Amino acid sequence: MTISHADPPPQHRLKRYWKVAVLANIKDDNQPKPEGIPPDAFADFDHIETVDALRAAIETDGHATVFIHADRDLPYALKEEKPDICFNIAEGLGGDAREAQVPALLEMLGIPYTGSRVLTNGISLDKTLTKRIWRDRRLPVAPFQEFQFGDEPLRPELKFPLFVKPAREGTGMGVDPNAIVNNEKELRERAQYIINTYQQPALVETFLPGREFTVGILGRADSKLYSRHPEWYEKDGFHRFPVLELDTSRSVTPWVYSNEAKSKEVGADGVPGFFCPAEIDPEMEKKLKHLALRAHQILNALDVSRTDIRLDEEGNPRLIEINTLPGLTPGYSDLCLQAEAEGISHTDLVLEILYLGASRWGMVEPREFIPEAKKK
Repeated sequence: MTISHADPPPQHRLKRYWKVAVLANIKDDNQPKPEGIPPDAFADFDHIETVDALRAAIETDGHATVFIHADRDLPYALKEEKPDICFNIAEGLGGDAREAQVPALLEMLGIPYTGSRVLTNGISLDKTLTKRIWRDRRLPVAPFQEFQFGDEPLRPELKFPLFVKPAREGTGMGVDPNAIVNNEKELRERAQYIINTYQQPALVETFLPGREFTVGILGRADSKLYSRHPEWYEKDGFHRFPVLELDTSRSVTPWVYSNEAKSKEVGADGVPGFFCPAEIDPEMEKKLKHLALRAHQILNALDVSRTDIRLDEEGNPRLIEINTLPGLTPGYSDLCLQAEAEGISHTDLVLEILYLGASRWGMVEPREFIPEAKKK
């Protein structure tokens, strides 16, 4: 799909300008980590520069912004700041379903926010539960098994090599070259390491040796009524971003998209290659976008998500995981690279997510809808 910027977006139907609070957990690379936590703890927290970029984008459309740390003082800060809406990229502070903590708080306080709601954010971080739901709805996933203790009998459908990672983490946490195991001894050692280090189950699945892709989804059924750019969306209300391919063969951790690889700047030595749009045939492109949209819809994701897909040894796509809080660092995050590939600026992407979220809370007046039949 070609994005045209020849005409400026129509005047938006806002009831008034807003005070927008950007909610995030900030990483401090200079701060020593407490003892007893994983070496890559807080890897999915954001840098303050990402928050600054989000605030700058939001302010271009006349809104005031404030940054609020999504820490244990968040409930008190929200009551003090009284934002009209929150732009949420907070990862949570640990425990089960941590990405659902901030949405749950905002729901309880009755404060509008962007992105998916409580249950979806709670489920999507649990990779095993997500795969079970997708599998039950007949979406393709690799054979998998969750290990609670590490000594469970291996299911017969799982054949080596296998891939082992934490069941409830993101951003490549717990993923390094040792995640690929080739025999029973390596499997048991790795599963026990994950369980002990991350204090959660280990997800074991068939290793997928094929190409890896990620596909972003934007919108919902009524997107055109509230969007600043209704031309972006197809008839079903969704925008499929161009497919991005990750060439992990050149990664610092070959064939493994690890946290170490993700933490490097795009283009640096040891970083996977990023190709967008991916060089794939039209049929494969159509299939990948269809799977990403179904993955999004089945989990009831709202407004934005990004789904990772990898090919098996026969070239068939298998869903890996979905990110319902995709990174939004300009020039770095996968979703931003996909938007950039089709001419969508970081500012337009951020404002689109903001207005789609706001429209769910009655903060944006719908534009007049003219059926196609009446236009002719």
